[in-house]
Parts: sequence; C-alpha cells; structure tokens
Amino acid sequence: MNTIFGPVHSRRFGVSLGIDLSASTKQCNFDCLYCELAPLPAITHQHDITPVETILADLTQALTQHPNIDVITLTANGEPTMYPYLDQLVDAINILKADKKTLILSNSASLSDEKVFNTLLKLDQVKLSLDAATTDIFHKIDRPAEGIDIATIIQAIDRFSHIFTGKLFIEILFVRGVNDTAQEVCALNQALMRFKCDRIDIGTIDRPPAYAVSGLDFQELYTISQSFDPSLPIHIVSRTHATATPSSYSTDEILTTLDKRPLTQEDIEALFDENSKKRLQTLISEDKITHIERSNVLFYLPKQNTQRKRLKSTVTT
Repeated sequence: MNTIFGPVHSRRFGVSLGIDLSASTKQCNFDCLYCELAPLPAITHQHDITPVETILADLTQALTQHPNIDVITLTANGEPTMYPYLDQLVDAINILKADKKTLILSNSASLSDEKVFNTLLKLDQVKLSLDAATTDIFHKIDRPAEGIDIATIIQAIDRFSHIFTGKLFIEILFVRGVNDTAQEVCALNQALMRFKCDRIDIGTIDRPPAYAVSGLDFQELYTISQSFDPSLPIHIVSRTHATATPSSYSTDEILTTLDKRPLTQEDIEALFDENSKKRLQTLISEDKITHIERSNVLFYLPKQNTQRKRLKSTVTT
C-alpha cells in the first residue's frame, strides 16, 4: 500500500503531500469520539509497521511527480508519533525535502516521551491537539489508552512550546455537550496561556464521527472564541460558516469586536452584513484597522493592538 497521499490544498498549511505512517489500519493511543475512522480500542504501540525504506521510496517518487508542494505532512490512520522509527524517518526526510517544510499532526499524547519530544524539535512545523484540560473531559472526549494523563500532556506541550524554534499550532475540536462548557473552556484557557505558539485553531465535527456525537455551529464556536483571553491567537476553523446570520456592527462595535478577538476575512463574511463590511473598509482606509499574518491566515485587528506580545508577526498595512 502506498504510504503517500495528496497533494492536499490547505488554507492553513499550503499545498501538502501527506505521509501515512499507519497506512494499512488504524493504530492510535486515543479513540476519540469525533474520529472519522471506525471505533477501535486505544493502544500504546504500533503492531503493523511500515519499513522506513518503503516510506522513503514512496516519498522520493511522489516528490518527483509533485515538485511544487509546500509541505511534507506526517500523519497516520491514528497517531504518527507512535511510529517506532520516526526519528530515523525525520532525519532522512530533512535530507530529501530541499525547500519544502515538514509538518506533523499529533494528538500530543506521546510528547512526554523524551525521544518523541526531541524528534519533533527537528521539524519545521508541529500541530498538537488539546481537546480538554481536565481529566474527566479528556477521558470522555479522547478515550486515551491506559496511563495517558492530561496534566502530563499539558506540561509537555508547555515545555515544548518554549524550546521549539519552528512554527507551533495548537488545535481544539469541540463536541457538543462534552468539552464546550464554560468550565472546560476556562480550564483550556488557563492551559493555553502557558504556551508559546503561532496559532490556536478551534473547530468542530465536519465529517461523520465514530460515535453518536455532534458538532457546534459557527455562532457557537464564535461565542466560545470570545471566552478565551484576547492575547491568544485564536483562529476559528469551520466549514459551517454558512450557518451564521450576518449582523449589523457600528464603527465602535467593529473596533471593540476586533479588539477582543481578531477576525479573519472568512469570519467577517459570516458575521458582518454589507453595511458593516463597508464600515470595516472605511476603518482600514483610515489606518485604524490593519491585518497581521499568522502562518498563512490573515487576521484583522485595531492597529494599536499590533504590539501585543502574542501578536508578534510583521504587520502589513
């Protein structure tokens, strides 16, 4: 079975060529409620292992066929950090990649393993999931293998975020009635405030889930985003923007809204009516609103806020 898939076009990460480190079957230390793969008990070690040589041969061929990609993404039918030869593979990819960037999509559960921790430091970009910050909700939503502890995960992410020199993304997926309570969002906020990261993506279920659970609509995600500290680089990732009803925002309301939570163009299309969009354009022309790029995503915010410590990218006016 070929271990390579794509290219996949991603607004967040560019044109990506994926490497599936568990191409034949699901192998994961979580059995998440929202997983698009069929339910399967969480395990601690891969039992069906693809040889490194096979992956590298597939990748070499794919790079010849698709030379114009932006990112080589390590993922899996499960958790990619469970692949036992990950360090050897990353070293080889770093030789092959030329001007491409490397990215891994991890559930964070193995980050407390020193070998995994050091391997991920060799990548250009790392995306770590954090769906819960309390033990009960963590076990309910992510259904981890025995011995995996959320406090240990948060500690490992915190440590990693202050050492890693590449781009770090945190992702939270919200499930209705599970991790969307005010108490859990507050606990997540406290954890996120410890991290140094480029972007925090919040989203919800948009594919058929493994279990009988449902996602949130865009308005609910937006409301949750308002509960996080304004200094956090929150980005709403949702295919359900169409469920939002555009509203009228005065000039002051636009400034206040963007002060509390910078918005993307996609957010603005969903939230602002036509007159509000015109008011926004006026504020931009008056140099009161600017935008900042955070890893391929533009956020609009009041110009006076561009010096906030967590919004430290170069501002384009």
